[in-house]
Amino acid sequence: MSRTTSNLTEKYDVLVVGGGNAALCAAIAARQSGASVLVVEAAPEFYRGGNTRHTRNMRCAHDSATETLSGPYSEDEFWDDLLLVTNGNTNEQLARYMIAQSKEMLTWIAEQGVRFQPSLGGTLSLGRTNSFFLGGGRAMLNALYRTATRLGVAVTYDAEVVALDIDGDRFRSASIDHAGQRYTVEALALVAACGGFESNLEWLRESWGAAADNFLIRGTRYNRGTVLKMLLSQGVEPIGDPTQCHAVAIDARAPKFDGGIITRLDCVPFGIVVNKHAQRFYDEGEDVWPKRYAIWGRLVAAQPDQIAYIIFDAPKLELFMPSLFPAIAAESIGELATKLTLDPAVLVSTVDKFNAAVQDGKFDPQVLDDCKTVGLSPPKSHWAQRINQPPYYAYPVRPGITFTYLGTRVNRDARMLMRDGGASDNMFAAGEIMAGNVLGSGYAAGIGMTIGSVFGRIAGQEAAKRART
Repeated sequence: MSRTTSNLTEKYDVLVVGGGNAALCAAIAARQSGASVLVVEAAPEFYRGGNTRHTRNMRCAHDSATETLSGPYSEDEFWDDLLLVTNGNTNEQLARYMIAQSKEMLTWIAEQGVRFQPSLGGTLSLGRTNSFFLGGGRAMLNALYRTATRLGVAVTYDAEVVALDIDGDRFRSASIDHAGQRYTVEALALVAACGGFESNLEWLRESWGAAADNFLIRGTRYNRGTVLKMLLSQGVEPIGDPTQCHAVAIDARAPKFDGGIITRLDCVPFGIVVNKHAQRFYDEGEDVWPKRYAIWGRLVAAQPDQIAYIIFDAPKLELFMPSLFPAIAAESIGELATKLTLDPAVLVSTVDKFNAAVQDGKFDPQVLDDCKTVGLSPPKSHWAQRINQPPYYAYPVRPGITFTYLGTRVNRDARMLMRDGGASDNMFAAGEIMAGNVLGSGYAAGIGMTIGSVFGRIAGQEAAKRART
């Protein structure tokens, strides 16, 4: 339920900026620690929650199978998976601490009213490592908001932070626009949990140039990085590369913002991917999909006009979760090329060369099978099957940006670190705004929710502790 503007005239122990998973975990943890808490969410109530609305699962270490997980997932295995996808571009001490803390999160999140569904099979291969929310991210959010409201956390929507009063390393107040008025909200501690800057197209262009105009934003249009920019301009130390992000290949017909999970395409391992010149440009079968799906946004971003096409044939149509939009179909590769405005002769040649290079093996979408190409560049290392059974299908794809990795540097207490080398007095960060501490590059399915939940709870507890001293 929406709260009134009277929330913005009071002084609080903890001000939480943001309204997603990280923000709510911080707010609940701070309130459970005895602090008075205000959450300000820039979005309207219907769109509350940032990118959490579009999530499905979270990745946490655990020692054994449970009702919702098919087997154990050790801290060391989690670390190895993170190391693999980031190519070592991570803060090992902070990442290992997060992984260790993640073992408690499935129980803690459930205690806040979030429900999980039984483990999943299928091509996602996540039933052992990731817990899926019953009802998805919006249901998870609703549960957290119910708990926060029951605990007495105040929430105001359509409340945009437009200025921060920071004296050295100490937060004093925030200027907030709401319902046509500007309010000054004082608090003893600040938790910034308001996402990255992926929906700020001007900021994306600063690093990506004109290519950014062809990006689609999978999540909320409200993550514009406003608070992040204020913090960095007032002495908070940055972390991460502004061009690094969680970017996947999504249906090119998706809306500019908020397309969500239903525009993501998981069929890359079962076909080939070509650019506008009908040429392949990367190994579609390099590794299992949860470890590789998040590289394809950047790969497509590097192609001419930031467009690519996933090509496959009839037997592959039932192997993956389809897009919201129907696949483009044709009875021949040449006809398909014409529908895609590709050169028919070149696409036919690309498919013929691929088919000739395929070595027969035992196809198994659940494991790294022995179906591969030989003598082809780039190769296809696994799940290579000939594309020769009509009808033929294609999906056009563009880079879909989920969240950016440039953020605020933090320590294990989620306390922001300052450019002068010290730690801030009373400013904390959680979620996407500090994800670059763990994700220097790359992504593994569900880890964004892990970062938000773990550091959200830590930030809330530490902010409440600071407010009491």
